[in-house]
Amino acid sequence: MQHPILKIENLSHAYSTAWAIRDINIEITKKGIYGLLGSNGAGKSTTMNIVCGALNQTKGEVYIQGVNIRKNPMEAKSHIGFLPQYAPLYLDLTVSEYLLYTARLRGIDGKAAHESVDEVMEKCGVVHMKDRLLKNLSGGYRQRAGIAQSIIHKPALVILDEPTNGLDPVQIVEVRNLIKEIADERTVILSSHILSEIQLLCQEILMIEQGKLVFSDTMDAFNNYVAPQSMLVEFENAPSADVLAAVKGVNRVEKLTPRSFRIFYDGSKLVSETIITESVRKEWRMTQLAIEKNSIDEIFKQLTGHSEKN
Repeated sequence: MQHPILKIENLSHAYSTAWAIRDINIEITKKGIYGLLGSNGAGKSTTMNIVCGALNQTKGEVYIQGVNIRKNPMEAKSHIGFLPQYAPLYLDLTVSEYLLYTARLRGIDGKAAHESVDEVMEKCGVVHMKDRLLKNLSGGYRQRAGIAQSIIHKPALVILDEPTNGLDPVQIVEVRNLIKEIADERTVILSSHILSEIQLLCQEILMIEQGKLVFSDTMDAFNNYVAPQSMLVEFENAPSADVLAAVKGVNRVEKLTPRSFRIFYDGSKLVSETIITESVRKEWRMTQLAIEKNSIDEIFKQLTGHSEKN
């Protein structure tokens, strides 16, 4: 029987008397990039620390490749690679020295350790920097070295916490591409507060808010979680904004040009159908109707209950 790569059962943890997370259940069975979202204090970091074995949970169980991380931590951790938000680098070591050290920490010795170092340096694009001290590297190359240490032992599960934090636009693109390559071979959980980053990289979304798992589904489902709220329309013989605002289901109308409008509505498909029908009947001669999908930021607000009241 093939075990899930990650299985979390009824996971709960309390600091003193306050619960940080309650009854979280997650099961990941395939490769790819999973986005872990959550606002500050939501319980995201607590969950990651427990999954990585850095924190013992109050209740519940975590299994990595079928291995219970509390009962058999050494074996479970052998299947995990972790890059915290601030890469755990020894700045006075060269890139190759650092990676050789991390390989040996992972129980890789002798010739196999050197082969593993060469392999991850090639994969992470730091071969030409191998003899340079880590303290003399740019932020992007330091992050590459951090990612290299997280995959040097070929783990099934890699957890990356804010991997593009503090990087410039060019470095961000390079690290994104590297993460995609890593996900071809293993499961990646990517934690980020940058919603556009999650949108670009992830196929699945896990979202924790107020200590509970509030969403677990595909990116498409996440994007479509909340019905569209606005549409752009344009006419050759445009009616007044008041006429459009009188359509049932329309909340308000914003006039953009003499012929174009943004219509905010209740999400019902009947609104667009009514406007099309009226355009034909009253010869408004519609030239454009485009539904505007919610931005990922708006969806995040809806899911966390932070949406503004109109």
